[in-house]
Amino acid sequence: MRMKSPVHPGRIVREDCLPELGVSVGDAASMLGVSRQTLDKIINGRGGVTPDMPIRFEKVFGSSADTWLRMQLGYDLAQAREREAEIVASLKPRSAA
Repeated sequence: MRMKSPVHPGRIVREDCLPELGVSVGDAASMLGVSRQTLDKIINGRGGVTPDMPIRFEKVFGSSADTWLRMQLGYDLAQAREREAEIVASLKPRSAA
């Protein structure tokens, strides 16, 4: 039985962090030192949290950068597991064509 897919870290930012600080996406993007488009992609699950973004999140929203990055890794792995049947790998080398 598969576990429920972890939440994308952007959803945490959208639903918890922004309301708690009472800031708009544009204001938060400015605080983070990124474009509004970049933050919008993340909070809407269309973009992932790259290694520098968790440090920015840590400075503005709290929680450690490690926690933010682990959330993204957990989400990414769950997404890959959903496509597991499509992932080809074997113990035997493929024959040369």
